[in-house]
Amino acid sequence: MTPTRDFSAEPLLGIRNLSVAFETGDTSIAAVRDFSLQIFPGECIGVVGESGAGKTQVLMALMGLQADNALVGGELCYRGESLAGKHDGRHGYLRGRRTAMIFQDPMTSLTPHMRVGDQVAEGLVIRSAMGWRAARAHAVELLDRVKLPDAARRARQYPHELSGGMRQRVMIAIALACQPELLLADEPTTALDVTIQAQILALLLELKRDGLAIVLVTHDLGVVAGIADRVLVMYAGRVVEQAPVGQLFRAPAHPYSRALLDSMPRVDKARTGRLKAIDGQPPDPRRTPAGCAFAPRCAAATSHCTVDAPALLRRTEIASQAPIGDVRVACHHPFISA
Repeated sequence: MTPTRDFSAEPLLGIRNLSVAFETGDTSIAAVRDFSLQIFPGECIGVVGESGAGKTQVLMALMGLQADNALVGGELCYRGESLAGKHDGRHGYLRGRRTAMIFQDPMTSLTPHMRVGDQVAEGLVIRSAMGWRAARAHAVELLDRVKLPDAARRARQYPHELSGGMRQRVMIAIALACQPELLLADEPTTALDVTIQAQILALLLELKRDGLAIVLVTHDLGVVAGIADRVLVMYAGRVVEQAPVGQLFRAPAHPYSRALLDSMPRVDKARTGRLKAIDGQPPDPRRTPAGCAFAPRCAAATSHCTVDAPALLRRTEIASQAPIGDVRVACHHPFISA
């Protein structure tokens, strides 16, 4: 896919060394460590990894929706404005800015006793000082924009009267109500069948082409291949690889990235046997091992990997080969095929 990023623009959002930890008694559990990212207008960043990798906690921290016992640190810059020190543990860095979020489960994310049109209109009334009559009319326009069938009639219905795909469209309409520049999407297609997934992804792709920046959290690499420009692979709270989407699928540099790709069916390659499983389990966050967290599950690990945690380093050129793009990998023994 050809990136839609505007390279002449400044980053819409810059994240540097974001960390999230949870205090439980005398123990501090690190859920996210040293997460850094720049995202540009019209760009989609896919964030992938197993359950528990820290993907959702990144979004929750940015929006101030984490648990009360969470400790959040790091530096953020939004359109050139430093947001350092503007996370007070309850209100996220991006609260009050042109940022919206779509949550993971459309079946439980809507208020059950409110008509869906009123749920879309509510944000307009609160944030835009719009009267209810005008807000409801605009809500129907938004529902029509996200291709909800018979939007005017559906706006008067309650969530239980809509299918899962329709509810997700309502969630997207709510997110778009205040004209965001950045959309944080947490597993927006997980609870949907494949046909509806394709429709939701087509809608997100259309919004991206209109200039909306998207951070898409998912465990589905097929979703990433269809919409993302760049991919961040997370493991045990850290980013272990960052690469353009085509580069990652063509030649993953980190053993964990390669293992993820080997564990999923591919339509572009002949099937030669059973899919490969990743042996072992992710580490207990209360007892993160020294060195590389993936080392106990990695066939390429050496004794060095068990004692020295690799830094996330740029690999724009390997040996005498030509540059392979903006690839960063946290591994002592990365794959070096271009």
